Amino acid sequence: MSIVPQPLTQFPWRVLALLLAIAGFGTIVLYSSAGGSIFPWAANQAVRFCIFTVMALVLSRIPVEVFARYTFPAYGAVLVALVLVELIGGVRGGSQRWINLGFMQLQPSEFMKPIIVLTVARFYALLPVGEIRRWNAIWPALVLIGLPWALVLVQPDLGTATMIAAGGVTVMFLAGLPLRLFIGSGLTVAAAIPIAFSFLHDYQQKRVLIFLDPESDPLGAGYHISQSKIAIGSGGIWGKGFLQGTQSHLDYLPEGHTDFVFATMAEEWGLLGGVLMIGAFLLLFRWGLRVSMRTQDKFARMAAAGLTTTIFFYVAINLMMVMGLAPVVGIPLPFMSYGGSSMLTVMLCIGIIMAIDRSGRRQRRPGDWA
Repeated sequence: MSIVPQPLTQFPWRVLALLLAIAGFGTIVLYSSAGGSIFPWAANQAVRFCIFTVMALVLSRIPVEVFARYTFPAYGAVLVALVLVELIGGVRGGSQRWINLGFMQLQPSEFMKPIIVLTVARFYALLPVGEIRRWNAIWPALVLIGLPWALVLVQPDLGTATMIAAGGVTVMFLAGLPLRLFIGSGLTVAAAIPIAFSFLHDYQQKRVLIFLDPESDPLGAGYHISQSKIAIGSGGIWGKGFLQGTQSHLDYLPEGHTDFVFATMAEEWGLLGGVLMIGAFLLLFRWGLRVSMRTQDKFARMAAAGLTTTIFFYVAINLMMVMGLAPVVGIPLPFMSYGGSSMLTVMLCIGIIMAIDRSGRRQRRPGDWA
């Protein structure tokens, strides 16, 4: 007889420990960004992580069937919220992305990132197998993805719109659509880029141009990328040491606690810190994909893989952004960048994956999902 209560043995301790390690490291970096103070960033980040971890554990207790049943209603509710953003949403920094609820500013587009994955997965789970290579398997999914994508793009929020489209298209790929469709679509998108560029806002066009040649305006629009590269490069292999960074502490690195937190970390912890952090994220992705491969339910399999890929896009786009390999589109680094919206989205994804893992374990071993 175990001295540990059975409810405690049922918690996904390994995943929780991994998340705690990443978030703890992120809190240490934010502590350093504030010049050795837990305020204003580190303390708030730690509190948010605790709250959202409890939320994820609550989600993990919900049967997968409930997620499947209420996916379409949830999609419709968030879509209505996105329309309300256009009608009554508050404007901040030239963007209209929030609904003022009095006690908080709600950003509906964040909820659409995991919901679009669940919605497209639900659509293909209900689709008969024989229809997967027909037009009826394509256009409804494109409509489901296109509506929120367009509403978010006009806010304007290119980064979130990209994440929504990427999550939905990933599930289409996982559903088994012919590969030629993705190759053809990719070539079409590539050909349409010059036309689409003309429709971007001025600041978005500037981001793309600076990405192509950041040295063309090193003290202006290219300042973020130039300083980020300097911070990452100056860290070397071992880093300058904890609280010893100069780019962030002397305010050369803008947004060193949010979008460019990886540069802040790399300057003090060097290549070693970067490799360990990326390795931790890879372990998280490995867990999510293993959950997807183990489950027998079609909806759950696509949902787990799609939600894991959503978290991957967060990490990949942010790292490419701070290294100058992609335009600056405002995608934060999960658990590292200061802010509640991205952490909420990622923990929603993790909570649902935990629920799928729990359901899969119960199917394999009735009465025991630990």
